[in-house]
Amino acid sequence: MSLLQNPLGIHATALKLREQRTSVLASNIANADTPNYKARDIDFSSVMAATKGNAMGTSHSRHIGVSHYQALQGDGMIKYRMANSASIDGNTVEVNTENNLFTENSLRYQATSTFLNSRIKGIMSALRGE
Repeated sequence: MSLLQNPLGIHATALKLREQRTSVLASNIANADTPNYKARDIDFSSVMAATKGNAMGTSHSRHIGVSHYQALQGDGMIKYRMANSASIDGNTVEVNTENNLFTENSLRYQATSTFLNSRIKGIMSALRGE
């Protein structure tokens, strides 16, 4: 796919997925004391691999293609996480694990955002002829 057809590449989809994962992890942390709450997460690499596979080509100009964002909608990508230790109240949230995953995801979100900003600046300077 050329730069003109998809100037931001897969990184725009990655940023949206990182945002969704941040929301899921924040929900886990907020429900750390809720009885029978099951910790959930998004496997970033498997969803991104599935998203790449959903970029269907079309053989005719009037065919409707599947966008990356259609693959990211819905709860099908959210899975339950197995707890490392048992809890009496049935809650599977482990606060230390959630905090570590949240921090890691936040750093990766910021890195993706920085990359996209530099890509946009490069496109803008190319358009201005600099």
